[in-house]
Amino acid sequence: MILLVEANVLTVGSDETNAGLSGLPIRIINMQTGSDAIKCLRNEKIDSVISHWDLPDMADGKFLKGFKMAKPHMPTIAVIKSGSRSQEIAARSLGVAAVLTEDSSPEILRATLSQVLGLSTSQDIKAIRVMQKAAEKSAPKSE
Repeated sequence: MILLVEANVLTVGSDETNAGLSGLPIRIINMQTGSDAIKCLRNEKIDSVISHWDLPDMADGKFLKGFKMAKPHMPTIAVIKSGSRSQEIAARSLGVAAVLTEDSSPEILRATLSQVLGLSTSQDIKAIRVMQKAAEKSAPKSE
């Protein structure tokens, strides 16, 4: 199956995040630190960011705070520590598109990003094919 890339997504702070994004029509660029992510944002066309709240070099949401000030309209997903109300409140106050916890399933991450970016998913493509086949069967046959 060939998928056309619909978006460039920068993930910051975890390789595990990428596993949940397989099958989506996106190009994933992964950075472990906030400073590497900043360099990447200067050199790459990025359509969305998924970032952990605490990064090795930028604790307490420092990367996300600076990023949302610089690019307030870019769709962003914050990944916070499970059960941390203070991180959730702080992330939501930045205006991120969604807040997920570190223990969110890959399916939740995939569905959230698809919704945030309006992506075509493999289920959407399969549904279109089924509808096309049904339309072909019900169309009058020309003789």
